[in-house]
Amino acid sequence: MEYTARELSEILNCQLEGDPEVRIRGISEIQSAGEGDLTFLTNPKYRKFLKRTRASAIISGEKLDVNITQLICREPYVAFARVLRIFYPEKLPPPGISDRAVVSESARIGRDVYIGENAFIGDNTVIDDEVKVFPNVYIGENCFIGKGTVIFPNVTVCRGVRIGEFVRIHSGAVIGSDGFGYAYSRESGKVEKVPQVGSVRIGDFVEIGSNATVDRGTIGDTVIGSGTKIDNLVQIGHNVKIGENCFIVSQVGISGSTNIGSNVTLAGQVGVAGHIEIADNVTVAAKSGIAGSIRKPGTYGGIPAVPVEEWRKEVVILRKLPEIYRAIRKLLRR
Repeated sequence: MEYTARELSEILNCQLEGDPEVRIRGISEIQSAGEGDLTFLTNPKYRKFLKRTRASAIISGEKLDVNITQLICREPYVAFARVLRIFYPEKLPPPGISDRAVVSESARIGRDVYIGENAFIGDNTVIDDEVKVFPNVYIGENCFIGKGTVIFPNVTVCRGVRIGEFVRIHSGAVIGSDGFGYAYSRESGKVEKVPQVGSVRIGDFVEIGSNATVDRGTIGDTVIGSGTKIDNLVQIGHNVKIGENCFIVSQVGISGSTNIGSNVTLAGQVGVAGHIEIADNVTVAAKSGIAGSIRKPGTYGGIPAVPVEEWRKEVVILRKLPEIYRAIRKLLRR
């Protein structure tokens, strides 16, 4: 596959600087790109490679002082994502149902569906048009899988789960397993399991990473809003509600019955207590702990999470504690 810089600038709606006829045959990182490669620059840390890169063209957010053909646009990383799809289109299996798949007679299968070997489709489940179900996927009874959704190998979708259109669920994810619900009896001294009779509802264009888990509701549903992206190894507890276009990054844990607004980012290893609310347009720094509700948009960090300006002051003071301690000891001796 080959394009000229002019063709790519028109496709990506970028301003073109330099040779419009330079030919692009691939995409590579700025430090390892060679002749015929398109590269990109979005992180200032990589500017040091500009003088020695051998790339034929570069995507950037501003005009650069280099002798390389440039594609300049407001959102260079978005343009980079689009051009990656052009040069490396995803290869999904063609429609067809394997003879080794187990599909219930009461299941309804749409048009142009792929169901791979050893997949299981339960009773009364609906698989809409153009869905891809890879080998070894389990989909229980009374589920709904929306148009164009892709479910990769070894995913488990438990009973009654509803998944929207063009969702992607990666290998090892479990959707709709029982929530962590137990009742301790002081009289008997035993722990009794609370039946989890709700389910999970997932909106459109959601992506769920490998080995992530989304628990079903105790009563009512766990809900993931449209456009939300969930990374690998994320745990979402029962009856959690997540809004639209959120980013939930690796190893985040969200306790039950928490309501999270739209356009929220929880960075890696953030822990969220249960039965609290997080407003729209909140960003929480990695390894933070959210112990109470966050009702105002903004950036937060720390344990417990506080507004980022306050958190930074706390970090500075903590680093000075040994010095402060020594000063106090001297004062006490006097």
